[in-house]
Amino acid sequence: MWQHVATLPGARAAGIIGGMAVELLDLSVPISTGMPVYPGDPEVEAVPALTVADSGVNVLRLHLGSQTGTHVDAPFHIDDALPRLDELPLTRFIGRAVVMDARGLPPRAPISPNLLPDGLAPGVVLLIATGWSSHWGTDDYLAHPYPSPETAEAIVAAGVRTVGIDALSVDRTAPPGSDDFSLAAHRALCGAGAVIAENLTKLAPLLEAQAARRPIEVSLFPIALAAADGAPVRAVARLG
Repeated sequence: MWQHVATLPGARAAGIIGGMAVELLDLSVPISTGMPVYPGDPEVEAVPALTVADSGVNVLRLHLGSQTGTHVDAPFHIDDALPRLDELPLTRFIGRAVVMDARGLPPRAPISPNLLPDGLAPGVVLLIATGWSSHWGTDDYLAHPYPSPETAEAIVAAGVRTVGIDALSVDRTAPPGSDDFSLAAHRALCGAGAVIAENLTKLAPLLEAQAARRPIEVSLFPIALAAADGAPVRAVARLG
């Protein structure tokens, strides 16, 4: 049973679940008209289709891509032969989180394996905190750091099959007018059956919670799109 106690700044809520005090933190960006998208992806439009004044109810009309906002990639995203979103177990989208501190890197820098935290194991959700969510909505957001191929391979070797990042992609994004992009991390992770969450936000409080040895659980449940390459999620962390 959830008993709400207080709403905290930054989409945080404290309360009681099952007699235990917990804190919930929203790690998602809101979906809205004109929001940033990966270059070439469908633009987002969320406009009234019905209104109370005209129809008695409010209903939004949505136009968006499967990779809109905070979302997960299924392995099918990069290979027709790999599992689609609805072929993955729900356990792939929830678990104990370990947060990797990759903040302070320069633009478009690869994230090396030596930054990987302790505690990686099967069933763990690895969240990569680059700090790049602070650039959301600006051109600088495309110049994010990204896990090197060696880092992605080390993550897979540790048995981790759920990875999230507070950036546009786990691979480098090509500068405007350039085709210099890569799918190396996607191929390593998705090729091992992993799911990837991108465009997360507010990961700094999770690093603080981790340093304080507070347990962290994260849920990344996607919209139930049939046979999809991915879908938007409401990413939420539960801090014990």
